Amino acid sequence: MGFKFTERLKQFFGIRKAVSEEFFEELADLLVEGDFGPIGAYKVVDTLRELCKTEKIDQGDGVRLALAKLLERSLAEPEQNKAAAIGPEDKTLTVILLLGVNGVGKTTTAAKLACQSRSQKRKPILAAADTFRAAAIDQLKIHGERLGVRVVAHKHGGDPAAVVYDALEAAQSGGGDLIIADTAGRMHTKSALVEELKKIDRIVESKAAGARYIKWLVLDATTGRNALAQAETFHEAVSLDGVILTKLDSSAKGGVVFSLAEDLKLPVIFTCDGEKYEHIKPFDPHVYSLEFVGLE
Repeated sequence: MGFKFTERLKQFFGIRKAVSEEFFEELADLLVEGDFGPIGAYKVVDTLRELCKTEKIDQGDGVRLALAKLLERSLAEPEQNKAAAIGPEDKTLTVILLLGVNGVGKTTTAAKLACQSRSQKRKPILAAADTFRAAAIDQLKIHGERLGVRVVAHKHGGDPAAVVYDALEAAQSGGGDLIIADTAGRMHTKSALVEELKKIDRIVESKAAGARYIKWLVLDATTGRNALAQAETFHEAVSLDGVILTKLDSSAKGGVVFSLAEDLKLPVIFTCDGEKYEHIKPFDPHVYSLEFVGLE
């Protein structure tokens, strides 16, 4: 996760042993470089400055630990993340809609979730609701074959809502208890996005009124501040329930996680740090915050 940026933070705290006003100003600038928003960066540094005064913390290592604790507090509560996850004890029919722009890894993430849910004794069904890319349908079918998971798919160019409808039919006939729908990732106009998802909403509400319905946005962590802009657009359009961060194994700086929590109140549910099915794990605010400042 953001190894290069984490190293920069470690070096900063290692060189600057004693704190000063200049120390805090440089730290704020560094956080902005790490994909914090400027407002968020200066807000957390102001809080850190006051905390250091109150608790008489005047050395770099102590400040770094205090920063990690502040960052952890700024994230969604672990209970909120846990409540949003899908566990083996929950057998309620669940529909997960994966949203996001092209290239963020939605299809692979759908397969990872299916693999994870199978290990939890769930019966997943993959719904190829990205009907605008033939490759996405084919890719999901390949994942389904590898995992031994049923895939509901229509022809290229079909109606995404109809795919979800058929997946619900399959689940209700005993074929599964968890539907994971891969949706189109083209850059929608907001009105087109809203209309497409409203249609899916109507299908889920009419066909499976008692189902648990979750909308997760998949974000590429390497896109930095642009990830927040994507989240704002989707959240305004469809009221997201959380975020899955992909590609945390490359050049991701990681600060956007704190902006998602601070600006949009969106919890990160899972992180992905590789292409294999097992490369997905529940988000841990404590570990993430320590890693971000180079303490893990």
